[in-house]
Amino acid sequence: MNIIGHRKIFLSISGILVIASIIAVVVFGLKPGIDFVGGTLWQLRLTQTNADGTRINADLIKNFFEEELAVKNITIYPSEDKSFLIRFGHISEIEHQQYIQAFNNKFGEIEEMRYETIGPTIGVELKKKAIWAIILVLLGISLYISFAFRKVSYPIKSWKYGIIALITLFHDVSISVGFLAIFGWQLGIELDTNFIVALLVIMGFSIHDTIVVFDRIRENVLINRHRLKLDEIINQSVNQTIMRSINTSFTLILVLLTLFFIGPASLKYFILVILLGTIIGTYSSIFVASPLLTIWHKSDKK
Repeated sequence: MNIIGHRKIFLSISGILVIASIIAVVVFGLKPGIDFVGGTLWQLRLTQTNADGTRINADLIKNFFEEELAVKNITIYPSEDKSFLIRFGHISEIEHQQYIQAFNNKFGEIEEMRYETIGPTIGVELKKKAIWAIILVLLGISLYISFAFRKVSYPIKSWKYGIIALITLFHDVSISVGFLAIFGWQLGIELDTNFIVALLVIMGFSIHDTIVVFDRIRENVLINRHRLKLDEIINQSVNQTIMRSINTSFTLILVLLTLFFIGPASLKYFILVILLGTIIGTYSSIFVASPLLTIWHKSDKK
């Protein structure tokens, strides 16, 4: 496959996806979960109809909260498993028990599937730690690659491998975050610590794949740099590693698909984000990282 020869096509596809993802984030935004802003997340499953025969829906529950419990600024999302995901401000355990009793009196027996409450101070602290985690991971990856490739300084400086790896990670994470913005807009999915973990997993898997390709480029540069042009060496290296990358990713995708369809409902979108990120990361390690390396080298020569 002449991947390097068709690099403009592959990079154009990536550019369109990245731009579309940035637009999605700007237009729709990201819905921060209670992990970052504080509050209560409560998932309940109620009977299908009320005692008087009225069908229980999100509007009925919201009116109950606002009129009988005096709780304002409440958001309710119906779930596929006939439950309701309810988000509102921080409450104490005493209030939690009072609300359960009020629901039982109003709607009959309820099933509490999930209950989380976090104070605003803890939410801000978690937000800071999440940001620092991503920054430190990016910095650590860049420094490691620059160090690992220090012996290959010609014709590509070792630090350029690190910069290209960071650009590739930005590509993978930005597209994944764009999907999160769309999920938040369409499905009410909120960004919590689970999704931060998902993004870190995507970064780890993507950089692993990219380093495999870069390592083969490094080996072939040392062997063939006096016989072949750099773009020929890079294309050869990508073709030597492409099946390994695809096979490794495919086995992970099979596991993620299994978890998505038969795993717990609470982790469904967490798994979906990792699944999408795995596909994007595999694409970028083959069709983005190496072509960018070629383009940078050619621009330096000019």
